[in-house]
Amino acid sequence: MIKTFTIETGQKLTEEQLAEISEAKKYPIVFDDDCPELSPAIIKAFKCAVTQRNRK
Repeated sequence: MIKTFTIETGQKLTEEQLAEISEAKKYPIVFDDDCPELSPAIIKAFKCAVTQRNRK
């Protein structure tokens, strides 16, 4: 099950949310056809895009 949390600046996580995150860390990342593992070239392209975005 996928859960999404939206955290506002300065907002603290609840104990329940922290527990869920700690539990999720125990599970491996599973790649499939909809979400394949990224190649080193694509990771590098994402890093460059983030750097450029953060300059503005």
